[in-house]
Amino acid sequence: MSQTSNASKRQTRREQLRRRETRGRNIGMILIVLGALFIAFLVIWPNVRPITNVTKIEPNKREKADFNNQGDPNAPVHITEFADYQCPFCERFFTDTEGQLEEVYVNTGKVYFTYRSAGNWVSGNIGQGKTESEDAAKAAYCAADQEMFWEMHDMLYSNVIGEDAGSFTDRRLSVIAESTGLNVAQFDECYSSNKYQDQVDLDFKEAVQAGVQGTPTFILTYKDATGQEVTENIDGAQPFSVFQEKIEAALAITAGN
Repeated sequence: MSQTSNASKRQTRREQLRRRETRGRNIGMILIVLGALFIAFLVIWPNVRPITNVTKIEPNKREKADFNNQGDPNAPVHITEFADYQCPFCERFFTDTEGQLEEVYVNTGKVYFTYRSAGNWVSGNIGQGKTESEDAAKAAYCAADQEMFWEMHDMLYSNVIGEDAGSFTDRRLSVIAESTGLNVAQFDECYSSNKYQDQVDLDFKEAVQAGVQGTPTFILTYKDATGQEVTENIDGAQPFSVFQEKIEAALAITAGN
């Protein structure tokens, strides 16, 4: 009886150990599956969650807007801005100075104004991988295909979260385009095809050739009394008074030609 009892106890213990091991394996498998699902959620959720933090604004009205230009092409003074949609100083110029400059000089035919992208100047990341600054610039050019470059320009500056912090992800740019009033299907086709990558690269290259050291930089050009072209740089988000002084001086010279 003793041997039988001992055998029965050993069998019971083996059965208990087997059940415990099976339960442990099952728990381990459940934890692995839950972990995998959690990781998948972290990867997938940012790409499917609704974009709700886009601010819709009323864009400034521009006279004679043409692609990334505005104003009269025959204006005596030309200004080209090299900027970055993620640059806080560029945003400051947009907020504090751009509207007044347009009202006083661009819309009155005295200045022809062009906006060009300098990419992500801080990191100098041109050709070294995708940046949100370059993507925003491409998005603005795609909006220009629908004659809404400047509307998109205003919306981009009004929806900056932070530098490479998700302001201009592909999905958010599409939502910004929709909020701007663009045909989203046409915009998405243009943007996904990288139609304007070469233009963005050229903008950056020519910014370097022009001696641009940071954003925003403004290249002011006009002709002197001899008909020679004069070029001046205005560096940084200067107040309207600085632009006014430079432009008025240039207009005084061109008036005597």
